[in-house]
Amino acid sequence: MPTTVVRAAQVVRGVLTLKDFLDEAEVARVEEVLVRCAREADFQVNEREYGRGRIPDDKECNRVVGQDKLGRKIRRSMELGTLKHEVAFACVERELGERFPDHFTREPRYGKSSMTEGYSMTDTRLDSLVPDLVLHFVRNANRIQRLYDFYFPCTASKKSNPLGDAGETLRQKLDKYRELPGADQRALVTPQLGISR
Repeated sequence: MPTTVVRAAQVVRGVLTLKDFLDEAEVARVEEVLVRCAREADFQVNEREYGRGRIPDDKECNRVVGQDKLGRKIRRSMELGTLKHEVAFACVERELGERFPDHFTREPRYGKSSMTEGYSMTDTRLDSLVPDLVLHFVRNANRIQRLYDFYFPCTASKKSNPLGDAGETLRQKLDKYRELPGADQRALVTPQLGISR
C-alpha cells in the first residue's frame, strides 16, 4: 500500500476517534451504561450491607447515623446513596473509561466567573455546581453535551415513584444546572426508572 494512502487512513482514523462530540448512538450507549451501573450499584451495596436478596426498609432508610459539620442529621439513606454513588462511578470508569476517555468527566466543579458572568471549571467550592457526570466536547468539560446526576431512592414510596413526592426537589436539583452552558440536556439516573429528564 502506498505511504500516502496509509497516512491518509491514519489521519481519517484519528479524526474519527477524536471527533468533537459524541453522536446520538454513542450518547445512547453511554446512557445504557449509566443505567446499568446505577442498577448494579443499587444491587451490590444492598447485598453487601443487608445480605442476599434483602433491602433496607423505611425505618432503616430513615435511621439517623450521624451529623454533618453543620449539625444536620445524616440518615442511612444518605449514607447508602454515597456508597452506591462510589460503586456506580467505578462501574462508569470501567465501562466508559477506555471507550470515551476524552468525552466524560466525573464530578466536575463549575463556578461563576466574575469576568464573564458565566460558569466554567473551577477549584472554588463556594456556590459551585457539581454534577455527577458530564459528557462534553473532546477534552473540554466547559463545552457540555449532556449532564447526569445519579439518584438512589431508599424508602418504599420513593422506590415505587422516584420522581413522586421528591419530584420537586429532584427537578430543582436538575434545574440548578440550567445556567451551565450547554446543560439543556440534563437527566437523573435511577435504578428504577433509568434516565429521567
